[in-house]
Amino acid sequence: MIGGVTLAKPGNTGLYRIFKATGYSAKGLCSAWRHEAAFRQELMLMIVLTPLAFWLGDGITQQLLLLLVSWLVVIVEVLNSAIEAVVDRIGSEHHELSGRAKDLGSAAVMLSLALTSVTWIAVLGQNLFGWW
Repeated sequence: MIGGVTLAKPGNTGLYRIFKATGYSAKGLCSAWRHEAAFRQELMLMIVLTPLAFWLGDGITQQLLLLLVSWLVVIVEVLNSAIEAVVDRIGSEHHELSGRAKDLGSAAVMLSLALTSVTWIAVLGQNLFGWW
């Protein structure tokens, strides 16, 4: 409640709210798969990297680190797609702020990919080649 106003939808509380939220999340993932080529590509990469994380990571800490940074890419891509959808909904004409929003979302994906690459290189370098 903010300023005497209830933000929750009437009737959507407890387990029913969780059930509805799960449905909305599944709908969002289906939409990302259907409309976003980058999401499909990154998801396929994560499907390959996930078992590799367990095989190449030395112990649970490294395995979780590899999984975390890898799946972060997919999460950031979903958020970037949401930003792009909202911007496209507003209008198709060029606007500096719309372009900036899309560029910032793209930059977030690029940074998450860079973080993932550096992390995998560091872990593999240490485990396979004895670096550090």
